[in-house]
Amino acid sequence: MKKSFYIVPIVVLLSHSLLLTAQTRKDNSITMESELEQLFRPELLSGYRQGIVEQMSSYDRTGGNDDGFSGKYSYIRKEGNKLVLADLKGPGVVNRIWTPTPARDTIQFYIDGEKTPRISIPFIDLFSGKVYPFVNPVCGNEVGGYYCYIPIQYKKSCKIMYVGPKIEFHQIQYRTYPAKTNVESFSMNWTEAQKSSLAAACVFWQRQVNPLTIPQNFAPDVKTETKTIVLSPGESVPFFSRSSGGRILGMEIDCGEALSGNNRDILLQAYWDDDNAPAINSPAADFFGYAFGKPAMQSILAGNSRGVNYSYLPMPFGKKADLKFTYAKRAEDQPKVELKTRVYYSDVAQNPDKEGRLYTIWRREIEPEEFEPYLMAKTSGKGHFVGIVHQAQGLIPGMTLFFEGDDSIAVDGKMRMHGTGSEDLYNGGWYALLDRWDRGVSLPIHGSLDYSLQMCRTGGYRFYMTDKLTFENDLLFTMEHGPEKNRFPVDYTSVAFYYGVEPSGSVVEPVEKLRTVYAPTTHVFFPQLMNLSIGWDGTIENRGRLIAATNGESMVRIMLDDIPEGMYKLKLSYFKTPDGGAFSVWNRQKMISDWQDVNSKDEIFMERKEIGMINITRHTNSITIRFKKTGLGSKFHFDRIILEKQ
Repeated sequence: MKKSFYIVPIVVLLSHSLLLTAQTRKDNSITMESELEQLFRPELLSGYRQGIVEQMSSYDRTGGNDDGFSGKYSYIRKEGNKLVLADLKGPGVVNRIWTPTPARDTIQFYIDGEKTPRISIPFIDLFSGKVYPFVNPVCGNEVGGYYCYIPIQYKKSCKIMYVGPKIEFHQIQYRTYPAKTNVESFSMNWTEAQKSSLAAACVFWQRQVNPLTIPQNFAPDVKTETKTIVLSPGESVPFFSRSSGGRILGMEIDCGEALSGNNRDILLQAYWDDDNAPAINSPAADFFGYAFGKPAMQSILAGNSRGVNYSYLPMPFGKKADLKFTYAKRAEDQPKVELKTRVYYSDVAQNPDKEGRLYTIWRREIEPEEFEPYLMAKTSGKGHFVGIVHQAQGLIPGMTLFFEGDDSIAVDGKMRMHGTGSEDLYNGGWYALLDRWDRGVSLPIHGSLDYSLQMCRTGGYRFYMTDKLTFENDLLFTMEHGPEKNRFPVDYTSVAFYYGVEPSGSVVEPVEKLRTVYAPTTHVFFPQLMNLSIGWDGTIENRGRLIAATNGESMVRIMLDDIPEGMYKLKLSYFKTPDGGAFSVWNRQKMISDWQDVNSKDEIFMERKEIGMINITRHTNSITIRFKKTGLGSKFHFDRIILEKQ
């Protein structure tokens, strides 16, 4: 199908009457355009709305880890040769569809009890960008996951069918509108107004490439306040204060490398109105999506771009606002830091009947209690949840199995959403695989913060725009650590974002221990993600292990990325095999081990064999394995590298 593109300006609108455009209108209707507006008008994030948000997914109902592998829990029933994935009662809207396992089999959407599907396309084409209106970038794929944020509305019902023998992992997030809401059900024939709204969403999401251009489209009456402040250890300095109502539309903080490093001592704090506790009390690095001491997140709502930290999450307040930076003191010497701040704001006060104030929940737990999930967020009162930033560190060196854990969200006392794996929550999939969840990658509203097998760590973020999670009384958001039963020792840090009426009681005070990045002392390099180069006349292949071969003598260099400088004991796991030759290990031009024969009549696994000592610096962060042909064989099979800091 030929695509049509509509280039439209994006203007941030501030009046409260306009906040209604993406909520239920006075005639009790919710249009497709109003759903799409949520994708490109971040100022609407603060607005309350009605409706219950829930999710159908392929999670293992027994509590195990079969969250889609077998397909057993991936449908609710069969109808002939079709699998029923969801049977939703309206009025409502499907806001998000995710999978890491798309296929060419057909997916069908039967709307309002009709016998002919309104949508009938290959499953993959919900995400490929080839079929309008499922266009990029509001539909797409990266970090191993495929996502679709096109709203699919229905008046009475929506039955989603899969025409194929098996479907694996999926999540279908939907919102049930209040009973008498007027809805125009989804059609593949879009009006010009709908096309224009979708085009505006696509243009806005494309701004993620350079999010610092977003303020250029703020309304003319948006004011700007800039300051340069110098912080000494132990000092708090305000950078924005108001004694009357208004709202912050964005802030940008230029402070060089001050937020980087292992000590997250600069705290961002905010106070609204008559609250008796901070609305925001978080290490600034975590608020802006840093991961393990480095800038990581670059979304359209918050992150770091070109050295500038930014947030365009709206922050309305009714009476007063105070934002400040606090430089938490520790025993060791700390340098003064200079911060240049820019705040975009308006004098339009919060309307508490129609919108909430922004709150965050900063938490860190080192080794959460066994058999208990990690608490992401717990809050009460009216509001809606709009985002999570999560750094995940394993405390057992090796594979990141802790990221098998499922997320679970209970709203108003009922479990509404259950995920299928930690990276799935962030629209990803398949950690530790090349070109999947294998590195930090930022997308407009979700992404991977980092992935390092050798550091046994990762992280993700996701913002909820059209799919924000409404609660009337309370919200509880937890994350498993480990495949089952929460038994994997971890160190988790998270910042949750929500709009509501009061601060959460589940925040954790960022004391010195919790502000310090954890540094593993044992590092394991696995074959599938080794950064290597082959030299001379050798070849190398990956068959679950790395197999190097040569007709004479060759070499493979392996970069020891991410590892802190220092002296390490080097160990190697490898195989003696019938086709084995000989190998030696070098650190650049320095031999670490002499030649060792790896030929054996039967295959023998040599696990964690000590090779020698290596001093790792930024100039010497690699090892080279030389391998050669002998009279008995020409190959070297090796499995993994282990480094133990001395």
